Amino acid sequence: MFKIFLALHLITAIGVVGPLIYGATTAVRGIRTKDASATKSSARLVQIYSIVSIAVVIFGFGLMSATSPYTHKPVASFGETWIWLSLLLWAIAVALGLAVLTPALQRITAEITVGSEVSSALRGRVAGVGGVTGLIFLVIIVLMVYQPGGH
Repeated sequence: MFKIFLALHLITAIGVVGPLIYGATTAVRGIRTKDASATKSSARLVQIYSIVSIAVVIFGFGLMSATSPYTHKPVASFGETWIWLSLLLWAIAVALGLAVLTPALQRITAEITVGSEVSSALRGRVAGVGGVTGLIFLVIIVLMVYQPGGH
C-alpha cells in the first residue's frame, strides 16, 4: 500500500498543484495584456485545482498511515511538525485561491470585458496572492522532502 499511496500522492501533487500554481502565478500576464479570456482561464484554473487539491491531501493521509517498507513503521503522524505545518499551509493556500484570487480574477475579467481600466489594487492583489500561493507550495515541497521534526 505504501508504494501505491506514494505514487498517487506524487501524481496528484504534480498534476493538480502544478496547474494551480501556474494559474495563480501567471494571471498577471493576462491582466497586463488585457486578455479577458486569459484572466477567466486563470480564475477557473485556480478555482478548480484548489478544490481538486483535496485529492493530494487524501492520498497524503493514506501514505502517512501506511507502513514504510524501509523502516517497518508508520510513515508519519499528525504530531510531526512537517505534517501539520504542511496541512496548515495547504489550507491557507487553498483559502487564498478560493476567497481572494478567484474573485479578484473574476472581477478583473468583467472589467476587461467591458473595457474598464483594471484597478491597481486588484492587479496588486492578484500579483501578491499569486506569488504567495506559489511560495506556500514551495515551502510545502521543502517540508515534504526534509521532514523537520519527523522520525
